[in-house]
Amino acid sequence: MNESKKILVVEDNDFVRMQIVKFLQDAGFETVESTDGSEALTQIDKTIDFAIVDVRMEPVNGFDFIRTIRSDGLKTPVILVTGDDNPDILSESSKLNVAAVLKKPVQKERLIKTVTRTLHVEK
Repeated sequence: MNESKKILVVEDNDFVRMQIVKFLQDAGFETVESTDGSEALTQIDKTIDFAIVDVRMEPVNGFDFIRTIRSDGLKTPVILVTGDDNPDILSESSKLNVAAVLKKPVQKERLIKTVTRTLHVEK
């Protein structure tokens, strides 16, 4: 089931990105990696089923990434990951129809459950 789903992981911290990718690959998902939002915008297309995106990145942050893909007509589900406790993140995420916000360090079981649940809802 999972092997047909391609997930874009956008994270500027190499360790965090590699950890998320490993969690997803262990669960049978195909992954594409990006180190920042600008690079990710060149990688996202209709073959990407899902995106996991860090909030704080330069030059294009997670929110700008979502705004850009939505304005391009892509409805790809997005989970945001963040180390921040700022309540504005949840408010902005809600406005942008983000599937979930996960706190770093990302827990494997919670990540996989959230991705799986969101993919089933999006069908």
